[in-house]
Amino acid sequence: MRHGLSTIAAAALWACISCGTGPASSPTGGSRYGGVFNLNETEVLRSIFPLTMTQASAFRIASQIYQGLVWFDPHDLTIRPCLADRWEVDPTGRRYTFHLREGVRFHDDPAFPDGQGRAVTAEDVVRCFNAICQRGTGDQVFWLFQDLVEGANACYGRDPGEQGVGVSGVEALDDRTIRLTLTHPSPNFLQVIAHSGCWIYPAELVAAYGNDLMQHAIGTGPFSLKLARPGEAMVLERNAHYWDHDADGRQLPYLDGMRVTFVQDKDQEIEQFLQGRLSMVLEPSLSRVALLADSVDRDTGRPRFQVLSVPALAVQFFGFNALKPPFNDVRVRRAVAMAIDRRALVDSVLQGLAVKADHGIVAPGLVGYPYALVPGIPFDPDSARRLLAAAGYPDGRGFPRLQLQLNNDGFGYVRVAAEVQNMLQRELHLAVSISVLPAKQHYERIESGSALFWREGWIADHPDPENFLALLYGKNAVTDTALPASLNNTRYANPVFDSLFNASRRIMDEKGRLRHLAMAERVAMSDIPVVPLYHQRLNMLLQPWVRDLPVNAIEYFDLSAVWFDRAKGQAAL
Repeated sequence: MRHGLSTIAAAALWACISCGTGPASSPTGGSRYGGVFNLNETEVLRSIFPLTMTQASAFRIASQIYQGLVWFDPHDLTIRPCLADRWEVDPTGRRYTFHLREGVRFHDDPAFPDGQGRAVTAEDVVRCFNAICQRGTGDQVFWLFQDLVEGANACYGRDPGEQGVGVSGVEALDDRTIRLTLTHPSPNFLQVIAHSGCWIYPAELVAAYGNDLMQHAIGTGPFSLKLARPGEAMVLERNAHYWDHDADGRQLPYLDGMRVTFVQDKDQEIEQFLQGRLSMVLEPSLSRVALLADSVDRDTGRPRFQVLSVPALAVQFFGFNALKPPFNDVRVRRAVAMAIDRRALVDSVLQGLAVKADHGIVAPGLVGYPYALVPGIPFDPDSARRLLAAAGYPDGRGFPRLQLQLNNDGFGYVRVAAEVQNMLQRELHLAVSISVLPAKQHYERIESGSALFWREGWIADHPDPENFLALLYGKNAVTDTALPASLNNTRYANPVFDSLFNASRRIMDEKGRLRHLAMAERVAMSDIPVVPLYHQRLNMLLQPWVRDLPVNAIEYFDLSAVWFDRAKGQAAL
């Protein structure tokens, strides 16, 4: 009988994993079982808890631990059953009934009275969905149910101290059946339910560990969190009671575990990969881009590593604080935007590993979205200079010194900022300094409204333009500047945009829905609360022994069916 690692084994794994990440010895000859997947994240995690998780790096880890009623197929991003093995939608399109699959239990953890994980029930789902709509608890994910699930707005509007009153549209019909009632039919509701904010966790997690949810996590996924040292490393081990099996009936996952380190130096990360100490690297640094074309050993002809690449549903942009001068003047925002040469950023700085943002913030590649309705921001320094003069700053005179704030743990962030600094100086005579902060401090300043001009990025949580445009929805803006803003960080609010965005959520005709969203984006891009820069590709280096890791445009990684090819591993090591 196969089983997961004990806690002692997890500690041993922590101590000896640095010896290498090649395939572990198999318990049965020729088996796919065994091995530890090693990953490094250069970004320090802020949270891996479903209600407060905002980073793509955290999502890559937490998606091995937590699951929801449905999930995205990691190969093609279609909706697949997960904790619910089936569901029905009533003729009105407003009532969804989900049936929990049998045999699903939470991870073993001391939070449970006997240390053994218990079965997942409908009440667990109801409690997690209610938490989404509790002010102070679900602030960062409430937008998922806002205006959509019956009773969600009323629940969120209650005093945080008011207990015992849940969301009227979320009900447990019995131990294994959940009914969700919407305010109106929604064509992409199942995508919403697949979002990480809707992942299910037990009440015992919060009761036992309170706010210490970086070092503790309990879900139903293929791996459970056994050891966490924030900023150093995390160890996940195989869930011995995982519910899923492969096509031949073998229990998943195949791997013994996963280890994540947090070395922030990208070049050091690459060296660890080339030494065989990491299973995968995401986004090689700009100084090591040549590796993408150097995956075969020139002497032996053997593959050194695999290179996987796919266009990402992602956007990089600069945000403005339009509530404070000088960016409270749209002419200034437009002048800055028109002085940035996106083509040069993509071709020269990023060496062609991205595409310039020709329209708005919605990434290219979403079928049916009428991108042509959203005019792009041209590179037009002459018009930019005229706009800046009309705003009272001819040749940049009198313009306050700008600080462009960014974090230094992403692909090309600093080099892009440095080139934009040069462009704004050259074209508009603006003095711009660059402030590089740790990720935690960077995002805290953005959310608090302290930053004036900053770099930010967005990877789609689900493959729909609505997911990008939710960043600009006025109802997601916090109007009280003394309070932090978690989603709409620019605090942008335009009633025309909001009307079009809200109307799109009620249109079942897909063409009409997407047209409304594009018209909303057109309004926003006229106001320029952000400057879309480019849409990057997802580039991965993978060890030759790693097999069956699906790659997709939203960076959703599922390690449940990943296995190590021992022959390839032995050759590589």
